[in-house]
Amino acid sequence: MTTYVFDRAHVAEQHRCLAAAYDPLTFARLAQTGVRPGWRCLDVGAGGGSVAHWLAGRGATVLATDVQPDHVRPAPRLTVLRHDVVCDPLPESRFDLVHARLVLRHLPERDAVLRKLVAALKPGGWLQIDEFDNSYSPLLLAPDRHAAELYETFLAVKESVFEAFGVDVGWGRKVAGAMAAAGLVDVDPRVVVHPWRAGSPGVRLLAHTTYLLRDKLVAAGMTDAQLAAVREVMADERFLATSPVVYSVHGRRAA
Repeated sequence: MTTYVFDRAHVAEQHRCLAAAYDPLTFARLAQTGVRPGWRCLDVGAGGGSVAHWLAGRGATVLATDVQPDHVRPAPRLTVLRHDVVCDPLPESRFDLVHARLVLRHLPERDAVLRKLVAALKPGGWLQIDEFDNSYSPLLLAPDRHAAELYETFLAVKESVFEAFGVDVGWGRKVAGAMAAAGLVDVDPRVVVHPWRAGSPGVRLLAHTTYLLRDKLVAAGMTDAQLAAVREVMADERFLATSPVVYSVHGRRAA
């Protein structure tokens, strides 16, 4: 089975924060594909299931896959499947819409997986990939210089942990080119950056990462005291940063 940087057994809060922060963009872009009753949709790496449930709520028939799909609640028109997109096959020419959010960045085999997703599309079908580029997420305001340095140290150590697990932290900016190289047409990237303030979903997600990756962050050089302190920085009303750049990219298999 594919190894991920996150402990897949303790990600419920991560799923909630991801949904709160990024579902509005994901849903708006999915709506632009024209998804409607009768469509067959595939949601790869379904996580907490919010995207799969949204698609089913639009009347589509949805297959939601994940290596650990226990967090996806049952719903009408929704099938949930334990599936490793790296190792396990997908049916070809089956789906009107395939979606993957923050999945391929974790996979060293991402180019082969992308080709597999393209092959799963019907002629004329749409692929939507939502990804981050973590190389841009600057701090704008902090309580003091020490707080700023601590936050920036935390980001650097977190990215080093990700890279050690094969994550391409800049994958977002490469998605459009990869989709075009895989043969898709009408490739359309949209680029979004969100303000991150104390209490916002994105900041809650980042703070939760200090718990979820605690052992790996400590092994990479941070201390528990530093992790507690960086949580305090992110909870301060004087804190302001930008999110990673979010790329939501459409591409269509030629009819």
